[in-house]
Amino acid sequence: MKKCQCLYEGTAKQGNPTLLNEIYTDLYITEREHGGINNEHEVRQIETQSRRAETEDTPIKCNDIFRPLPGQDKPIRTVLTKGVAGIGKTVSVQKFILDWAEGKENQDVQLIFPLPFRELNLMKDKTLSLSDLLRVFFPESEEMEISSNKYKVLFIFDGLDECRLSLNFKSEVKLCNMSESASVDELLMNLIVGNLLPSALIWITSRPAAADLVPSECVHRVTEVRGFNEPQKEEYFRKRISDQSLANTIITHLKSSRSLHIMCHIPVFCWISATVLEEMLRKSWKGKIPKTLTQMYTHFLTIQTNIKHEKDYEKKVKDEDMIVKLGKLAFQQLVKGNLIFYEEDLRECGIDVTEASVYSGLCTQIFREELGLYQGKVFCFVHLSIQEHLAALYAHISFTNNCINVYWKTFNPLAGLHHTAVNEALQSENGHLDLFLRFLLGLSLESNQTLLRELLTQTGSCSYNKEETVQYIKQKIRENHSPERSINLFHCLNELGDDSLMQEIQDYLKSGKIGETQLSSSQWVSKCGVTDEGCAALTSALRSNPSHLRELDLSWNKIGSSGVNLLSDVLKDPHCKLETLRLSKCGVTDEGCAALASALRSNPSHLRQLRLTGNKLRDSDVKLLSALKDDPHYELKMLL
Repeated sequence: MKKCQCLYEGTAKQGNPTLLNEIYTDLYITEREHGGINNEHEVRQIETQSRRAETEDTPIKCNDIFRPLPGQDKPIRTVLTKGVAGIGKTVSVQKFILDWAEGKENQDVQLIFPLPFRELNLMKDKTLSLSDLLRVFFPESEEMEISSNKYKVLFIFDGLDECRLSLNFKSEVKLCNMSESASVDELLMNLIVGNLLPSALIWITSRPAAADLVPSECVHRVTEVRGFNEPQKEEYFRKRISDQSLANTIITHLKSSRSLHIMCHIPVFCWISATVLEEMLRKSWKGKIPKTLTQMYTHFLTIQTNIKHEKDYEKKVKDEDMIVKLGKLAFQQLVKGNLIFYEEDLRECGIDVTEASVYSGLCTQIFREELGLYQGKVFCFVHLSIQEHLAALYAHISFTNNCINVYWKTFNPLAGLHHTAVNEALQSENGHLDLFLRFLLGLSLESNQTLLRELLTQTGSCSYNKEETVQYIKQKIRENHSPERSINLFHCLNELGDDSLMQEIQDYLKSGKIGETQLSSSQWVSKCGVTDEGCAALTSALRSNPSHLRELDLSWNKIGSSGVNLLSDVLKDPHCKLETLRLSKCGVTDEGCAALASALRSNPSHLRQLRLTGNKLRDSDVKLLSALKDDPHYELKMLL
């Protein structure tokens, strides 16, 4: 209880701790199917989730994750909880344990053993029994008869994505006795599978990309931490900032920038934003308030460096040396996909453990050292996005100060570095360089260069033609890469302060000539101000060539009944092959619903998904659409 009752937002050892129960905001957690690996950058996953209607998911409270939902009769032994970095998985674990320790929840469990993977990694070369392993981390367990039915036990393995053990679930090593010795990965595998302590509960948390390390047949429930929904975002800022007028100003500002507002689904980003904006607004900052991710994170780094100057280490450590070394570590480990670092990782970047400890003491809200239960040292950045920003800063200053391209170690124009970074991000299978690219491009703007000069006394400069990079990105968008990569490139243009491509799209919509214009699929975005006029142009294009488009998402646009009627006419065309139509919060009324039902009766064989959430429909409208299922040619699989 003492260990879990305080929350250190971004700090490991210093600062004023906050009582978890005072600041904790409920997270939106859902029950999900055990899907495959999600090959998108985690910020893109957040963007996708932000558009998904909550009615598509089954919400579940953190303390109820081992309790079957109504209609579920099978007991739940193993739960896998997925969620992107900083979304609140570890804090959820902390809150679960605190509520249990305070006697509030899950009192049928007598013992909880939290075993984070980052600490288990330090045992990877050991051979010992499960009893020995528990005694190492929990010496008080030596006298307990854990293998008997005397105790109901819960093991919590936090951070599967940080695991550096070889979890081989095809291994033929079978352990049934807690006193049998084996490697740590074999112990964990047998415990998760159920050979060891089959009555014990298992809770595993992981970032999505690593969730499939545990076979689906070993997992009885998959949950997903979705972070803050819209009301929870505001609740966090009102709890975090005592001045409610200031909190309102911050909330309003974050809502004005789509890229910032989406990131607020991540609790850690809310903390970063609150730190920056509260500091700037309290001091009546005369410059521009951050509207892009690069601006927000560069301000955050500046604030944290200024805090460092208030400490005793100022004469020993120069900002430039610390930032360059941490940036090099951030870049090298980002390329490898690592968020957790050990002594050997630090040595590769010329950082010894003593030096790393000093950095952690100086910048507790950027880089931290943790002393685990096993007494081994583990290092990490406070959040993946901070690592990505520092990695981009390292790549940028390596070029501007030394004219070195971190990718090829060659001398070439800054645009050459940007082009290389764009290509590397596009070739990434899981998009792990997407946010790094956005930061790298954003740092090239003069406004951010000015911020960097406050941070670093030695910052080089070089001639840079932004337009060359803008045209290169627009060319890549038009080459029809995957939607995930193309949408990130749109964000890159935003970081560069360029809205020319979006302006082109708006011009097409207003011209009424969209039927004559070839647009790539990546040029169509949700929530981009399409009205009934634009909808008329769109339907005109679809009528002239209706056979290729399979998915159309016009959610959050004010197309109204007239627009829905036009779309319904297109659906009646027997050549129309549209399979998915999303019209959430589009102003669809009973008139539009009747038009859609009529269209589906005329041509029922292609549309598979129709989404109408957030529209003011009556029960009779829903019944009208539902009645279509009696048609033997009706193929609609999902109606929301």
